[in-house]
Amino acid sequence: MNCSAEKASRKWPDGAFRRGRAAMVTAAAALLCLGMQAGPAGAARGAPSFPWDDLLGIRPHRAHKAVRRSAVPLPKPRPAEAPAAAEGPPADQAPPAAGPAPPAAETQPPAVATPGETAKPAEVAKPVEPPRPQLSACRQALTEEIAIAPSIPDIHGAGGCGGEDLVRLEAIALPDKRKVAVKPAAILRCKMASAVADWVRTDIAPLAQSLGGGISNLDNFDSFECRGRNRVAGAQLSEHGRANALDVRALGLANGKSISLTDRSVPRDLRETVLHSVCARFSTVLGPGSDWYHEDHIHLDLTERRNNYRICQWNVYDPLPRVAPLLPAGRPEAAPPREVAAKSDGSKPDSSKPDEADRGKADESDAAKSADAAAPEGAAETKPRPTKKRRQSRRL
Repeated sequence: MNCSAEKASRKWPDGAFRRGRAAMVTAAAALLCLGMQAGPAGAARGAPSFPWDDLLGIRPHRAHKAVRRSAVPLPKPRPAEAPAAAEGPPADQAPPAAGPAPPAAETQPPAVATPGETAKPAEVAKPVEPPRPQLSACRQALTEEIAIAPSIPDIHGAGGCGGEDLVRLEAIALPDKRKVAVKPAAILRCKMASAVADWVRTDIAPLAQSLGGGISNLDNFDSFECRGRNRVAGAQLSEHGRANALDVRALGLANGKSISLTDRSVPRDLRETVLHSVCARFSTVLGPGSDWYHEDHIHLDLTERRNNYRICQWNVYDPLPRVAPLLPAGRPEAAPPREVAAKSDGSKPDSSKPDEADRGKADESDAAKSADAAAPEGAAETKPRPTKKRRQSRRL
């Protein structure tokens, strides 16, 4: 805005009264311009106001003077006997929306802290865990006092392979607290693992105690494997594919020895004792003599068949002789000739009807005689070679 007096007089050229009034307006406008330029800066610095503020009715904003602290009394400190103040939400977080008030029966009075006790923070709500599946009766009975067999998730493979209620049989606990390791650990159904543990604890442990200080490990040849029978492509699903079978190859003793169940050098009575024990506990037992797939191990499973039918095919062979038998010696040349029984009359051919064989023999004898006559004297006697003649066909 241009606030010069020269331009202001141009606006009111008529009359001295107006000129005097214009001079007053010009002065007021000049002061107003100066106030507008210096007003904000001066107000910010706390500068004193001009005397024309009252003239023009301008009331600039003035900063209030700081109130002395001594004039306002401070609050008294909180006594120790007062209850603890409830903790509110943090300052940067908006308070939750007020919901409907709970009924009077559900409201609880606030907890009053005892003197000298600090207030505890509110407990954080734990996440709700999904309910665990209920354990089967077999899983509850197969405790660590019987076997070390942790549960594993169910397996559902192609073609019905896998099973439910599976465990990993790592060791069997004997009644005297010793452990029989299963090498390697076998993946089986709970019922099959329980049957194997009961067999080792009841039958094999007392039998091995008399051999070499007890049993120490069980040689696992095969357990769970998703395959057909005898690993034949396209065959019916094996019990190994259902985790319902175990192949046992040998028993390890505490003295370091190993007893192979198919070794013919192992005493026969020992192998027969094992045979009777497994056939009484398992529904299928296959060993040497069943087929050539089970010549070096024993197959055990719990297949369920109609009428509780069982299969026990394990031939316990006799031990091999330590020394191979000698072949019969040849007949010495000085031995007398063997006596030949005389032929009966019925077996003699009819001399009145000579056949072709007799004619051939006669011709051979005549040829031999002629060859002996033609040979020079003193020449070494040689056997005549029989001549091969074609047999003439008879025409009837």
